[in-house]
Amino acid sequence: MTDTEIREKISLFETMINTADENLAAELVSEDAIFYAPTQPEPLKGPKGYLSIVYMMRSAFSDIQWHLEDCVIESEKIAVCWTCTGTNDGEFMGHPATGKPFKVRCMNFYYFKNDKFISDVGNPDLLGILIQTGIIGK
Repeated sequence: MTDTEIREKISLFETMINTADENLAAELVSEDAIFYAPTQPEPLKGPKGYLSIVYMMRSAFSDIQWHLEDCVIESEKIAVCWTCTGTNDGEFMGHPATGKPFKVRCMNFYYFKNDKFISDVGNPDLLGILIQTGIIGK
């Protein structure tokens, strides 16, 4: 894939995570894909596994949005910096909603094979989310 094609895929991926579009997830994410999330002890698999992360976040932050800030491409490996925003209006990690907003940066490494995402290793700023939403003290 060319850098331009990868950037187009990242743009579609941004749409997919911001809308939880199952059809777009099936188009972009390999059935064999493995994803690591800090809230899960085992990796998640395929489009449904990836969307389970999105659904979990949406249940705690119904207005959550990811905005692409930067993208570095090396072959079929991509490093992405996102800004993530939302309001804690649902239970998160066993804590009740606080009604407070957050804005954090997230870093992810994505890997492609056969024009689809096959892996995502993410580093969301969970501490920032917990502090800004008042789930834990400053």
